[in-house]
Amino acid sequence: QVQLVESGGGLVQAGGSLKLSCAPSATVVSIKPMAWYRQAPGKQRELVARITSGGTTNYADTVKGRFTISRDNANNTLYLQMNSLKFEDTAVYYCNEIYGRYSWGQGTQVTVSS
Repeated sequence: QVQLVESGGGLVQAGGSLKLSCAPSATVVSIKPMAWYRQAPGKQRELVARITSGGTTNYADTVKGRFTISRDNANNTLYLQMNSLKFEDTAVYYCNEIYGRYSWGQGTQVTVSS
């Protein structure tokens, strides 16, 4: 089973930036469609951004223009660059295969202070 390890979260002021990383235990980033999800307190997990194996990206309307999903195939790492962060971006962020088929990792907490 693929293990997912997310990192890079933290506390940031509104308007700031963070870059999240995801390191799967198996070589999947270059061959599987991958995604970033987030779950805010009291809310359901939602898809934030996804990238296909061909490199096509899609974003939730709430983050479009501010977040960028990318990957480093050589290092089997998925990234999420988050700019112009807003209070409502506060959540635990997770990576997974696009349909959430792998076991969920611990996630990384992103807290945006207003």
